[in-house]
Amino acid sequence: MDALRQLDHWPVGTAAAAVLRHDGGHDGEKASQVSQVGLSGDPEVPFRLASVSKTMSAYALLVAVEEGALALDDPAGPEGSTVAHLLAHVSGLAFASSRVLARPGTRRIYSNAGFDELGRHLEQVTDIPFATYLAEAVFVPLGMKAAALAGSPAFGVLATLADVTAFAAELLAPTLVSAATFERATSVAFPGLHGILPGFGAQNPNDWGLGFEIRGHKSPHWTAPANSPRTFGHFGRSGTFLWVDPEASVACVALTDRDFGEWAAAAWPVLSAGVLAELGVRADSGA
Repeated sequence: MDALRQLDHWPVGTAAAAVLRHDGGHDGEKASQVSQVGLSGDPEVPFRLASVSKTMSAYALLVAVEEGALALDDPAGPEGSTVAHLLAHVSGLAFASSRVLARPGTRRIYSNAGFDELGRHLEQVTDIPFATYLAEAVFVPLGMKAAALAGSPAFGVLATLADVTAFAAELLAPTLVSAATFERATSVAFPGLHGILPGFGAQNPNDWGLGFEIRGHKSPHWTAPANSPRTFGHFGRSGTFLWVDPEASVACVALTDRDFGEWAAAAWPVLSAGVLAELGVRADSGA
């Protein structure tokens, strides 16, 4: 894929990227397929995912919901907060402490502390260490052979491009959770709330799903204007991102060894636009 040649000019030491497309199938075909349509870099080099980890940790929570170990409306975190509040960054918890800044459901406050609470909650109800549950619920069934959590569920995953691509394929065609659970997780939760999108400033509304950021109509943003408002995913402070555009049936992963900064805010939307253009997605329609 020509668009991925942009990585050769990024001011980073090491980078890897992949693009996937979901073919929904045609008449007479038994099943849809997810295929890799672009690759750049070594797929086996490990990277720190930083906050892209949240998408995988959230997915483990969704699997736990499917298994009946917990429910999204179970109390968790500050008084009045639930698992869903924590996943959607509306529990009221501060970014990195147990300080409560707002009543649950009233403000979108991006919170690593909220994901730490989720990890503790899952451990309490299952009696399984969160890292173990994440591996058994997500990494192993998806063949993410090198992926591992070392530290916080909010930012502690180390994984290769091959690993993250396997996860992206799951997000294009879910197999580990039901269609209803997946739809809820990747739709706007607690709509209409404003907040700060880290690295890109105040957004109103600051749409979020359950563990996944929803693009909506945010501007500026780390994806491209050609990405549909339904695009969901996450970027990481370590210089990583994963997005899935369900309207285009495309996913894009980029991993680097340079922390997020002005370089990334400028380069990532250009890459995303190039990927979508090369695949025939029109910026005016998202299809």
